[in-house]
Amino acid sequence: MRGLIVLVTLACLASAQHQALIDYLERRLLAIEDRISLWHEQTTRYASELRELKQQMVSQLENLDKEKETLRTSLDGVGTRVDRVERELDYLETQNGAQPCVDVDDKLIEQQVTLVKEKQRSKYLKLSDCSDMISSIKAMKILKRVGGPKGMWTKDTSKASGKVFVFNGTDEDTILEFPSVQDFTRSPGTSLSTGLTLPSAWKGTGHVVYDNHAYYINQVQEISVAKYDMKNNSMTDSAVFPVQDHLPVYGLNPDTPIDLAVDEEGLWAIYATRQNERHISVAKMDPKSLDIEQMWDTNCPRENAEGAFVICGTLYVVYNTKQPGRSRIQCVFDVNGMVTNEDAPLVYFPKRYGSHSSLKYNPHEQLLYAWDDGYQILYKLIMKKKLEI
Repeated sequence: MRGLIVLVTLACLASAQHQALIDYLERRLLAIEDRISLWHEQTTRYASELRELKQQMVSQLENLDKEKETLRTSLDGVGTRVDRVERELDYLETQNGAQPCVDVDDKLIEQQVTLVKEKQRSKYLKLSDCSDMISSIKAMKILKRVGGPKGMWTKDTSKASGKVFVFNGTDEDTILEFPSVQDFTRSPGTSLSTGLTLPSAWKGTGHVVYDNHAYYINQVQEISVAKYDMKNNSMTDSAVFPVQDHLPVYGLNPDTPIDLAVDEEGLWAIYATRQNERHISVAKMDPKSLDIEQMWDTNCPRENAEGAFVICGTLYVVYNTKQPGRSRIQCVFDVNGMVTNEDAPLVYFPKRYGSHSSLKYNPHEQLLYAWDDGYQILYKLIMKKKLEI
């Protein structure tokens, strides 16, 4: 009997413990459910806040885009005004000051006129009646950017040709030919061009296209001028330039040993030698035979020179700084003795990107074809007559 009582007592105790364990587990499960419910509410709230934040950021980004566009429009307007101010400054800089009111003796005037005439008779015999000289730069137009930082582009300077020729780089052998300036401008890169491979690579950026021929500088052992027929795709002639101890013609463009130029009177070569190492020299060439007709040593320094061109027998040398700034025509040399540095206006080019690697004059359009840090630029020139009073 007593054993039965013990068994009943133990069963009751076990049942109580089991119930207590079940109650404990139920409480824990309820606590976990409460926490899960809380986490769910917090997650929902965070997701809602994130959506609101995203909407706010999208709205702010749209406002920033609008403000950016407004700022860009304002900057374009400021740039236009700055360009206009620069052009006005260019105009003022190129104007000659008022002449002093001084009475000059008539005999002295006659002596000066006689001296000028004698100089003209003793100088180079002109091939044409061209008497234009630069007065100022009227406008600048940036067409596009194609190619490397250095190169040359031009038209056939002997006639009103529509084709555009691009010499990209300073040591290549393939000329790119575009049917027109419009095709060159609208072409994605060089896709509308035709490649013309030369028999040898050119050196520097001092080349020209003249009367359906490419005249380019070649340097293997000696510096020579090569003449290539672009119609028949054949080498016409090549001649060693008859000067010893060459130096790069421009202090700021050491890749160019000789710079060829074309004007109203024909073909020219701009060069430098150790015998006259501080200054630039110029020579008149026969475009048919590549013979040198006459040579001149100028007073135009090589130091800080970046390029040059010839108009009506007058050499215009363009200068800059080692840290590219604003280019300017600072020295002129007229082979006919009609223009001096004192007579020529100081012409500034509009501010651009860097410095010119080439400047090619087209006498039919009175335009300069310039290459500036990979940008192809046109400069429209305003002319006046030499010895104009």
